[in-house]
Amino acid sequence: MLDVDIKGQVGRMPLQASFQSSGGVTSLFGQSGAGKTSLTNMIAGLITPLSGRIAVNGTVLFDAEKNINLPVQARRIGHVFQDARLFPHLSVKANMTYARWAGRRSSTRDFQEVTDLLGLGQLLRRMPRTLSGGERQRVAIGRALLSDPRLLIMDEPLANLDQARRNDILPYLDRLCVEAGIPILYVSHSIEEVARLSNTLVILSDGQTPAFGPVADMLARTDLGKATGRHEAGALLEGVVASVDPDWGLTHVDIGGAVLQIPDMAADVGDAVRLRIRARDVALALYPPEGLSIRNAFDATITSISSETGPYAELLCNVQGQTLRARITRASVAELDLHKGRNVTVLIKSVAIDRRQRAPARTDVSRKEL
Repeated sequence: MLDVDIKGQVGRMPLQASFQSSGGVTSLFGQSGAGKTSLTNMIAGLITPLSGRIAVNGTVLFDAEKNINLPVQARRIGHVFQDARLFPHLSVKANMTYARWAGRRSSTRDFQEVTDLLGLGQLLRRMPRTLSGGERQRVAIGRALLSDPRLLIMDEPLANLDQARRNDILPYLDRLCVEAGIPILYVSHSIEEVARLSNTLVILSDGQTPAFGPVADMLARTDLGKATGRHEAGALLEGVVASVDPDWGLTHVDIGGAVLQIPDMAADVGDAVRLRIRARDVALALYPPEGLSIRNAFDATITSISSETGPYAELLCNVQGQTLRARITRASVAELDLHKGRNVTVLIKSVAIDRRQRAPARTDVSRKEL
């Protein structure tokens, strides 16, 4: 449980943050300059807020009214930064155990468990200079976990990696987010990372937190376009792998009655998966089409249409109880006479679907509306 309700000042920018989450991965999303790092520094104790309260799993780290302000070392927060910050003269194993040794802290987490979780077994004797960027970040994460933290803050850990290295480390982050067993605050300006890893999404814009809630609900909201970015806007669907077609390389995912066909997906029958679908990749038809290469076509009902003056309209559709977001032209809305409550056929190209192999564990999340 992470509970934050604080006000502060960083340079000329006032910062006011208020959100709660019930565990798992809480993603703090915002564009550059939104105040993400300043907020995490307040949670970690590196910057003192002017007022408010911070608590993790019932332990109060800061409470201005009660004059509580735990020092950094007493907060037990593991911090992973953009750069790994490893000691160049120490081996991987020595780097991983340094925080435990320096803090004179007996960790409840087994070293072998962390090594296996992050795939570091073959790297323990190597020196940091011989590691790739992704390997260095995995070592930094291991070091943070072995410091026996009550909260793990990951401040844009993939920002300095190229796409190939990001792809290397993301499967390890998948496992970490599911199996770590402690709250994780994941800071990012990448919707792809947020959608893939998090349970709860907190929007940070101009030093304010206008909204927070379950990540699927937040990404489907059309009123947060300025903060989340319209280009990458989309929705999340959760489902279960129903079957795998090895002849055509397609995985069939049941999202509650409708079945999506997804190419080149490493998953087994029965796996719970989360699928991110961009609004720009969704098309709508009045009737089921014939003779198309698009393999995903299923029934949906329009639940809302945004009122905008530009060329585009944002539509939300109910698909088997889940929300799908579509961006089409306002001209199409008018010509097809689309309106709330109308039944349509949703069309999604299989190659357009972002996929992951494991859905994060569900948590109950308090919600805040605008």
